Amino acid sequence: MRALLFCLGLLLSPIVGADTPAPTPPPPAAPQAAASAGSKMAVQTAKLDPVAATREYMNRLTGEKRAKSNAYFEGRYWLLLWNLVYGLAVAWLLLASRVSARVRDAIERKVNQPSVRVLLYALFYLAIVTLLSLPLTLYEDFFREHQYGLSNLSLVAFLGEAATGLLVNLVLGGVAITGLYALLRRLPNTWWAWGTLAGCGFIMLVIMVAPVFIAPLFNTYKPLPDGPLRDDILAMARANNIPADNVYWFDASKQTTRISANVSGLFGTTRISLNDNLLNRTSPAEIRAVMGHEMGHYVLNHVQKSVIFLSLVLLGGMLFLRFGWAWAHARFGARFGVRDISDPAGLPLLAALFSVYFFFATPVTNTITRVQEIEADYFGLNASREPDGFAEAIFKLSEYRKLEPAPLEEALFYTHPSGYNRILAAMRWKAEVMK
Repeated sequence: MRALLFCLGLLLSPIVGADTPAPTPPPPAAPQAAASAGSKMAVQTAKLDPVAATREYMNRLTGEKRAKSNAYFEGRYWLLLWNLVYGLAVAWLLLASRVSARVRDAIERKVNQPSVRVLLYALFYLAIVTLLSLPLTLYEDFFREHQYGLSNLSLVAFLGEAATGLLVNLVLGGVAITGLYALLRRLPNTWWAWGTLAGCGFIMLVIMVAPVFIAPLFNTYKPLPDGPLRDDILAMARANNIPADNVYWFDASKQTTRISANVSGLFGTTRISLNDNLLNRTSPAEIRAVMGHEMGHYVLNHVQKSVIFLSLVLLGGMLFLRFGWAWAHARFGARFGVRDISDPAGLPLLAALFSVYFFFATPVTNTITRVQEIEADYFGLNASREPDGFAEAIFKLSEYRKLEPAPLEEALFYTHPSGYNRILAAMRWKAEVMK
């Protein structure tokens, strides 16, 4: 199901993050911020050499810490492949064992309405795939995160959140799959075009409801107390015509050590949020820089643009499904007991094809996101005027993001610019603007 919700995940993922254990705070009367190390590295702006200043940041991460950062991030490259292979194995198991066909037959004996049949099958499919994928999920999202010191969740808490996530996927995925199969039944020749439009609308709907109904299932959101920091954030929002009259903090430290913030929502559900790790681990200058970046995504309409760009990617995926299905069904359909493309028993095959497509489309989707992150970086620098704060915040991400990848490595695997390029951009901005 990861492949089926890939576009949604790209749009709802946190934009910024960093990591070392931090306690969950009570709502701070005035958030206490760590002193910025930037003051220790201050360079006279008039004499600032951006490359040399950036190299000073790079030289702060050495030895075991750099090796750990690189190992964590490079390991994710292999996880892309293992997720694909594991997902294909699960699909083959469900199809080749004819479990998928037998479940379809059992549902058809009890239910006559086609959409209800599809919905029931979709719920079975989402649940069984989640269960079969649990070993890889535990390794990737729990044990590995603890190995690198990035998670604060106990196993019980992790499984509890996984159960909540499954319930969300059952609702959202059930609706999406039922809608897709309605198109497959009623529009056998043009389902791929209408499916792309429906997918675009579905993503927009989820973006609207996520801040209000989904995010609070995992974290508690509370208004940021009155104080200079809240005033600065709201002043930036007003200056950039962002329709928000409050700032919220949420208790991400119970789950992770990463810093994070976002400006989320659409059409009246806009919310400015930052997590307690950002409040506790960074200076006011860093927070202003991060929030300026997040506001950039909103002001530059990155959500809407992402929906358009990813809809084009989704269109390619639908066409791949159309032709890939014809090839695969001709060879395996009879063996799997799958009748045609509108047969819900073939959902594992559709999901497998979709997974293959998005695996090879990864550089394209990464580039779409990375270009928008570059734009938001520059917007944030201009809005906050905090180049040193921005550089310090980006440096904190080196705890789990490789700072200096090779150019091809960055182009293929990075959803954000590398830490080196982001800090270099901040130092160039500082050299040119803050004279």
